[in-house]
Amino acid sequence: MSVLPLVFTSGWASGVNAYAVVLLLGVFGATGVTDEVPDALQRPDVLIVAGVLFLCEAVADKIPYVDSVWDAVHTVIRPVSGAVVGALLAGQSGSLPDLAAGAIGGSTALTSHLVKAGTRMAVNTSPEPFSNIALSTAEDLGVAGIISFAIFHPVAAAVIAGTLLVLGVVILVFLWSRIRRFRRRRAQRREEKRLAAAREPGPPE
Repeated sequence: MSVLPLVFTSGWASGVNAYAVVLLLGVFGATGVTDEVPDALQRPDVLIVAGVLFLCEAVADKIPYVDSVWDAVHTVIRPVSGAVVGALLAGQSGSLPDLAAGAIGGSTALTSHLVKAGTRMAVNTSPEPFSNIALSTAEDLGVAGIISFAIFHPVAAAVIAGTLLVLGVVILVFLWSRIRRFRRRRAQRREEKRLAAAREPGPPE
């Protein structure tokens, strides 16, 4: 039970940036900052791969529409990563508590991933690219901050992660309702223009 707050927080963060979570936890474990990180996440090859993929995501996540394609590809990767990290943090015995921790990490990662992907699709309706860059940077800093905080204050970090998850769902619902109304109004205006053009008399012969 003592590791569940860290599992929940890492699950939330994995849904936003799974590679950053693996990289940060691995570095914290390898440098002796914490003993909670399993050896599997501290392996040099794992850290190198996570670092390279993190850099790839840092670039792709800031380009409009490319970020949505990247999110679509990671619909499976992020929840699986959250589940694996959660199970590893709980232990590697394959017991029921370990499996439960994996389920918590995976389901939390899936929820936060859907919030992230949906929000990005909404932001991509904006004609300028700066919103994507600002949002991506805020996400990267948020993941780094909350994972670092969770190492020393796991319960408080889990409360913050839970609050952010709920707020994200609420904001996503609000954004999508506005986007649907905007698209309906735009489709209606196009239809009105089409009908008006059809009623106009043609040039005299």
